[in-house]
Amino acid sequence: MAGRLQAEIKQRKPFRTLEQEAFLNLLRTTDALLRGQAKVLKSAGLSHPQYNVLRILRRAGPDGLACREVCERMITRDPDVTRLLDRLEARGLIARERHRKDRRVVMVRITEGGLRLLRRLDGPIVHLHTQHLGHLGTKRLQALVELLELAREKTA
Repeated sequence: MAGRLQAEIKQRKPFRTLEQEAFLNLLRTTDALLRGQAKVLKSAGLSHPQYNVLRILRRAGPDGLACREVCERMITRDPDVTRLLDRLEARGLIARERHRKDRRVVMVRITEGGLRLLRRLDGPIVHLHTQHLGHLGTKRLQALVELLELAREKTA
């Protein structure tokens, strides 16, 4: 009997391995979840990476972070963080300045405008996450988190 993913993507032959089926299920699920979030972010004129940077900087507090640290904390890697930061700065959502002691280091912090934008998005994003995953319940969600973390261990 064909699995649900096999039917969704109209694949006639079975997957080569269970690992392949699991991997492709992860990709398909990620795409579905991100599409929903993209709709919410589009209303604010943000991409996923831009939203991620703003969230990172909000948690960093008023001192902000070095650009390198922002890159390290991103959920998905973006090869051109400088251009990403340029766009956010042009909109007044972040501010950058050279570190006082080491001029090679550029510090990034979220502005009040960036904080206001995130506060506006907080409710809709939480609602979306609950809508997409809440039906799994606490135990399944905890198991899912543990399984995903275990899977990531082998990718580092």
